[in-house]
Amino acid sequence: MKLLPGEKLSFDKTEEPDPASLSDNAINKKYAKGEVRIVTEQARYPLPSIPVMLSSNNYELNPEFQRRHRWDISKKSRLIESFIMNVPIPPIFLYEDRYSHYEVMDGLQRLTAINDFYTDQLKLDNLEEWPELNGRTYSTLPEQVRRGVDRRYLSSIILLQETAKSEVEAQRLKQLVFERINSGGINLEPQEARNAIYNGPLNQLCIDLARNPHLCATWGIPKPTPAELKDGQPSKGLLANEIYRQMEDVELVLRFFAHRQRIENHKGPLRTYLDNYLRLGNEFQNKTLSGLKEIFVDTIKLAHDTFGTQSFWLWRKRKSGSWNWLKRPTTVVYDPLMSVLSQHLDHSSKIISRRELFVGGIKKFYEKNYNTFEGRYTNRSNLGSRNELFETFVSDILEK
Repeated sequence: MKLLPGEKLSFDKTEEPDPASLSDNAINKKYAKGEVRIVTEQARYPLPSIPVMLSSNNYELNPEFQRRHRWDISKKSRLIESFIMNVPIPPIFLYEDRYSHYEVMDGLQRLTAINDFYTDQLKLDNLEEWPELNGRTYSTLPEQVRRGVDRRYLSSIILLQETAKSEVEAQRLKQLVFERINSGGINLEPQEARNAIYNGPLNQLCIDLARNPHLCATWGIPKPTPAELKDGQPSKGLLANEIYRQMEDVELVLRFFAHRQRIENHKGPLRTYLDNYLRLGNEFQNKTLSGLKEIFVDTIKLAHDTFGTQSFWLWRKRKSGSWNWLKRPTTVVYDPLMSVLSQHLDHSSKIISRRELFVGGIKKFYEKNYNTFEGRYTNRSNLGSRNELFETFVSDILEK
């Protein structure tokens, strides 16, 4: 694999002291120095004050470590119903990134729901204990109910700016806290965790490229709409797509970049490798990032132009002995095919001109080499074999 200047990463681990070897005295000194200790304070916000608070520009509602999950009307309504019933609501978590300016680490959906409610953008729906209020907005609620809700508070825990001694330490600690407070709820998907812990230039590039229309077409993800392109608002169809919701589309871009060095750095599980690649790759220079972006854009377009929306489907053998398509994309095909096509970008026009030969020969290719593509094994031998087989497949057609 020919890499770009500055793309080569070193995955050698630096030796660190074994924590188990520290004496009690050393541990006590570490604690006394306040290492990795969070400084917090608590606050309570009257619900009617939240729209004013959010419009003050002192609260950042979408820092990088937030997930893509969005509440639907029913979930928003259930939160308001809980306030009506005075059910205790967990606190939101804020990070004071500068004095009197806060990032919302956890609680974005609650704040958004409350804001929508008080600005009459939310019509209550699917209420269980108060079904007679379905269809009501805040301004159309009975007076006593409205007054009751206005008496409620939303609690918060604020990580103060004094928690960290530098911007690097601040990023590490707030992302650490984000991961910990989410560990008791819906488990973070691998790329959601990376987005929280290893945000940086490469991570942002992967997020941007995940909305590439050719990637969307080949993975069944709704393409960007004019509204999304204009103001960044995802469509309902996009929010309902599991690949998008769990940030698997972002991971697909990361996999493409990481696969370029994967075979040489094959030790350990793939998830750990992707973690380390993103962590180290965030240090890439802008020129390297620009080069990687160009390669990805050109490669996914070439794959889509050649094989269509079925680019990464696998022609598989069933237990009955018959053959048919696995009617969904798979990384077993995506990783090696994208890798090989990226090495033949200079032959893009020729590849597309012979599209019928590629599409016509792909079934026989899988039937002949099915044992290599069966399963999801990602050890060095499997990765290398799949790359070599696709390289032979592409080269043979180009030479005809």
